[in-house]
This record gives sequence, structure tokens and C-alpha cells, in this order.
Amino acid sequence: MNVDLGIWSTLTKVVVGLVVIAVLLLMGICYLPVIQENERMQRQILKMQQQIQVEEEKSKELQAEIDAISHDPKTVERLAREKLGYAKPDETIIHFDPPPTNNAAP
Repeated sequence: MNVDLGIWSTLTKVVVGLVVIAVLLLMGICYLPVIQENERMQRQILKMQQQIQVEEEKSKELQAEIDAISHDPKTVERLAREKLGYAKPDETIIHFDPPPTNNAAP
């Protein structure tokens, strides 16, 4: 038996469709802040990974300096001459003063 309900069956399908769309929109609105937070955290992770690479490069440079100071006597001698002003016996050291600046006193 096929009973035609007329407009009511059509309206029921439309209402069910609208309810499904409303539920999907509500889920999208609820998850939108979570998705935005996830994207922000991904950008922060990328930024921190780049910072880690920079710091690792600095660490390698400093480790190379430590190794040079620890194992190379010429490096130690050069640093003693440059930083401390040491000299070998019978050596003359000449220091040059930096050029004067024209800074006006406040």
C-alpha cells in the first residue's frame, strides 16, 4: 500500500536535511578554535626548530674554539698576545689607541 502524504513527506526530508546541516555547522564551529590553535602551535614548532638549528651552529663554533684552545698551543699564544698583551722576551708591543670620537657631552 503506497500512501502519498503529499507535502508532509517533502517537508520532513527538508527538515531532516536542515538538521543534518545545522549539526555539521555546529561541529565545525566547535572545532574551529582547536584547528586554529593547532596551526598556531605548528608555526611555533617550526620557529623553535629554526632557533634550535641556529643554537646548534653556535654550539659547534664554540666547541671548535674550545678544542682549538685545548689542543693547539699556537691558538693559546695568539689569544694571550691579543687579549692579555703578553709578549715573548725581547719583543716590543705597540698599542694603538682608538681614534677619538666627537661625542658631545649632554
